[in-house]
Amino acid sequence: MNDFYAMNAVLMQDRNIFIADTYVHEDPTAEQLAEMTVLATDQLRRFGITPRVALVSHSNFGASDRASAVKMRKVHELLTNMNVDFEFEGEMQGDAALNENIRLNDMPSSPLKGAANLLILPTLDASNIAFNLLKTATGSASIGPILLGTNKPVHILTPSATARGIVNMTALTVTEAQDLENEK
Repeated sequence: MNDFYAMNAVLMQDRNIFIADTYVHEDPTAEQLAEMTVLATDQLRRFGITPRVALVSHSNFGASDRASAVKMRKVHELLTNMNVDFEFEGEMQGDAALNENIRLNDMPSSPLKGAANLLILPTLDASNIAFNLLKTATGSASIGPILLGTNKPVHILTPSATARGIVNMTALTVTEAQDLENEK
């Protein structure tokens, strides 16, 4: 892997949603988004979560040829060519990502089953806005930003981090350090 990315988690009562890249790349390339998706799914698996990835856009399944939609279709193509071992679909709108019925209405053959738990968005603006709106609208706890692509457990604390957020990130970092030590 070549780069660093940031991912945040919104911990809701009925589900957890991870969103990337929320802090590092302003306008990542399709290749960077594909790399980030693989790193993010690895992190979800370390949490014991089976990743279900939605490549989110303003459009559904080829309905737009705007640059961001085309980029997300390219991410789909790259992940397909990489023969990844997780469910993914896109490009799709946010409601289709979180609601299987909406998604299957537009794309009945979608391999993504259930609600996505990892949202990959085309730009930092989109990811950060989606994360903050979802966290605030649901009143949910969050974890992150989780830094992806590092060899050692390193994460980010933002100026708005609460005491609970600092404890969560510290616990995550300590757990990852212990796991790294146990692998030796």
